[in-house]
Amino acid sequence: MNLKQIAKDTAKTLQSYLTYQALRTVLAQLGETNPPLELWLHNFSSGKIQNGESFIEQLLREKPDLALRIMTVREHIAEEIAEFLPEMVR
Repeated sequence: MNLKQIAKDTAKTLQSYLTYQALRTVLAQLGETNPPLELWLHNFSSGKIQNGESFIEQLLREKPDLALRIMTVREHIAEEIAEFLPEMVR
């Protein structure tokens, strides 16, 4: 059992999940403020969100402003949940 690899895999999964949650938040915001851009982002993200970092890299090439927005929201979510994670993991 390689505990270091398990920890890395867990971090990658959590990062991808937080990216997904940030994407959902940004899509909801865009649905209210810019429906055409929301539709574009929805179509762009389809099938690409399994790997959060790869998704962000692709989005940075297409629409850097949206990628930065998603990363900012992801960071905020991570900060908000960080205090609960240690007790939940145990």
